[in-house]
Amino acid sequence: MAVSISAVVLLAIIAFLLIKKGGLNAGHAIVCILLGFYLASSSIAPTISQATSRVAEMIAGIKF
Repeated sequence: MAVSISAVVLLAIIAFLLIKKGGLNAGHAIVCILLGFYLASSSIAPTISQATSRVAEMIAGIKF
């Protein structure tokens, strides 16, 4: 759960910065949000969730 909340916060910050400083306008952001909702309810959602968890575990395992 903490990984998904952190990912949501990180992606929200990136989207906000792209809207403010980049070429992403509000319409594009809305389309991206809707795509996320539709992906979350699709059959590929568990695969995306597992891949995200594995990448987060890999990043957490990096020793500095």
